Amino acid sequence: MSRKPLVYIVDDDPSVCRALALLLESHGFKVKTFTRSADFLAHSHPKVPSCLLLDFQLPDINGLVLQDVMAERELAISIIFITGHGDIPMSVRAMKAGAIDFLSKPFTDEKLLAAVRQAIAKNKIQIKEQAEIRKIKRRVDSLSPRELEVFQLVAKGLLSKQIAYKWGISLQTVKVHRARVMQKMQAKTVTELIRFAQMCGITSTRH
Repeated sequence: MSRKPLVYIVDDDPSVCRALALLLESHGFKVKTFTRSADFLAHSHPKVPSCLLLDFQLPDINGLVLQDVMAERELAISIIFITGHGDIPMSVRAMKAGAIDFLSKPFTDEKLLAAVRQAIAKNKIQIKEQAEIRKIKRRVDSLSPRELEVFQLVAKGLLSKQIAYKWGISLQTVKVHRARVMQKMQAKTVTELIRFAQMCGITSTRH
């Protein structure tokens, strides 16, 4: 599969799609255009560094809603909003939800290309992080229920003796569980184990 950066364009104006596609292709990007959000969502998105040039005002699903749907589906594609109708509250909401940039029409080719390059660079990091999270979650799945509880308590900062006291078991038993957790999670230090917990959202105990 080609790892050439991919730029998606979702704009209900076909002429805008064509113009942006020509510009981006002339600078070495692979481009796919859509005039409807639903068509973009139905598309199969390859795991390559990519970004989305997204219009706010769309006939079926507006840009902000599409951004929310992408987040729900864990679709890791950096978003740059483009609009002729945007206002400050919309841009603030878009950026808070993780958009890379917000470009008001008309914008220069240089500004667009700079935003796309920045978005692609950030997406490369995002893809790498997601792959690491998936790897960590597979390790978590290998833990027994008791080991998972130990993992959660260690992630909260509890020491082995505190866990032993909490459960009313021997310190040695806790140390055995903890050693197995460290081994299965492939963590060299407790600090690394805590980082793994934070990355996959395991920061609290089950009640």
